[in-house]
Amino acid sequence: MINIKEFDDQAPKSLDLSFSNPKFVKDLSDKELTSLADKIRDEVIFATSVFGGHLSSNLGVVEATIALHRSFDFPKDKLLFDVGHQAYAHKILTGRSLDALRTKNGVSGFQKRAESAYDQFEAGHSSTSLSAALGMAIARDLNKEDYEVIAFIGDASISNGEAFEALNHIGQLNHKVIVILNDNEMSITRPIGSMSKMFRKWRLSPNYIKSKNAYKRLLFRTRIGYGFYRFTWMLKNFFVRHLFQKNIFEQMGFNYVGLVDGHSFSALNKAFKQAKRSTKSIVIHLKTSKGKGYSYSENDKNGDWHGVAPFIVSSGKSNSVISANIVSWSKLYAQELMLFMEEVPDSVLINPATIKGSELEALFSRFSSRCYDTGIAEMHALSLASGIALNSKFPIVSIYSTFMQRAFDQILHDLARMRLPSLVLVDRAGFVGADGETHQGLYDEAFLLNTPDVIVSMAANSNQASALLETVKTAALPFFIRYPRANVIRTKDKKLKLTIGRWLTYQKGKSKNLALVGFGPVLDEVFLKVKALDLGVYNAIFQKPMDERIIRQLLKYREVFIFDAYATSNGFIFALTNRLVELGYRGKIITQAPKDDFYTQDSVTNQMRTAKVDAESITKAIKRRLRHYDQ
Repeated sequence: MINIKEFDDQAPKSLDLSFSNPKFVKDLSDKELTSLADKIRDEVIFATSVFGGHLSSNLGVVEATIALHRSFDFPKDKLLFDVGHQAYAHKILTGRSLDALRTKNGVSGFQKRAESAYDQFEAGHSSTSLSAALGMAIARDLNKEDYEVIAFIGDASISNGEAFEALNHIGQLNHKVIVILNDNEMSITRPIGSMSKMFRKWRLSPNYIKSKNAYKRLLFRTRIGYGFYRFTWMLKNFFVRHLFQKNIFEQMGFNYVGLVDGHSFSALNKAFKQAKRSTKSIVIHLKTSKGKGYSYSENDKNGDWHGVAPFIVSSGKSNSVISANIVSWSKLYAQELMLFMEEVPDSVLINPATIKGSELEALFSRFSSRCYDTGIAEMHALSLASGIALNSKFPIVSIYSTFMQRAFDQILHDLARMRLPSLVLVDRAGFVGADGETHQGLYDEAFLLNTPDVIVSMAANSNQASALLETVKTAALPFFIRYPRANVIRTKDKKLKLTIGRWLTYQKGKSKNLALVGFGPVLDEVFLKVKALDLGVYNAIFQKPMDERIIRQLLKYREVFIFDAYATSNGFIFALTNRLVELGYRGKIITQAPKDDFYTQDSVTNQMRTAKVDAESITKAIKRRLRHYDQ
């Protein structure tokens, strides 16, 4: 375990782990391998303490990653980390420094093909590795190539529907895939008993495989021999079925090795040798300790150390200090939801495995009989909500924007099509920062606005957030409230009353030269900077339905400036522009929104500045337009 007293918390420094080629691990002794694992853990702790990132998941797979590089020949063999958030040791071994982890110019927190030839796949969402691995295996065999395809997947990811679909398909086909199942909670049990262990060892031994193939070739030469082979094959399977119980993987057609100590190099090397010898797809079931090597993450039972913000290594405390009246938008809505669920006893809260991130722990404790964590199963979560809504209860789904994309079909067909009253809290809408392209919350707005019979909204401040939740109680349709990954000042202003589809007028321009239309926290920041200027300012707090009354007022302005800091230009920008054109608007329409693109990792501030949707950029653009009329 790491000696945290050795660290200088004020100025942590990277260790010397400069590798040009991971093949050096093939020649290390067990003692040297253990020393290397310790150094890699130190580096991961250092890097995440400075830059944030996924800590526990990476600490738990260090030995397994080293052992994979000892046993296989990457990048000829293909290694796919599911999600990719446990690939830090892999990055270090393949010559990449964690010095600027998850920053604009540093390595990604996930596998990235552009970074290295050793990254053959990239993802940020779970449960895709098995499908992609099978695809690679099929292409390999069609191309008559010879290499292994290894999918490294965690126990939580393997419970997702896509993973089961892939397992089902892999088991049916004769395209070998090696599945490394990283189990740190022992959630998938194995058949027990010495007989089952003996049969598994027997079936995977090289002598058995060699003898089996020779026996088959010999008997297949004649019709009588073929018949005898079929008889002995059925006889063997009869005894196997009755002597030991297969687990789910064997029933699906895989060979199986487990449990394997995921921190023992000798056990890992032995298991990976068996995987290479196997003539068909195989599951290597590892047992690992999540967070291994750092006391705070090892003892974590609540997921606090799965993904971390910068922290002080010796104390485990956060580096940031936030005023008491400043909370994250996630925390704000969780607090507001506490009041909502007390006032609406028929409400039921659903969350797909992001309880910690959306700060819902207090709700799950307070309303334990009315809160359900579906695990990494977004589609199921939304269809579950529809079933609840159809039986006189009110479902609330809290979900990240980036993960809600996976449930578009359920939103469209199961909630909207049946016009079911429900609330969906869309966390992390807009830019998300260091997690990069796979986690941006920029894309849900466009598909929500193109979904019939839904309400889409976004508050600019805590007062409006409270008002939106009050308005939900009067709605008879699926009601979506989006909010960003940012902090907000919690105020105690007078209660605001909203009407669905009605926008808020902040001020009207006397000259009718320019009207500003926007929404969300950035609008309030901009308004503070421009409220002394002569322009109309309108808060489109409801992006759907839009306020026809105010839209017709916009027709009187010479220019309409529309900005959206929380979605691409295919969302609200497109919808409002299209409506103005339909109504015959003859003035100039100016728009500012993130482009239709994938945005790479950086701070949220820099991402918004790059897209020119931060308060300063929008304010400058407004002032330029107003100067045009002053000339």
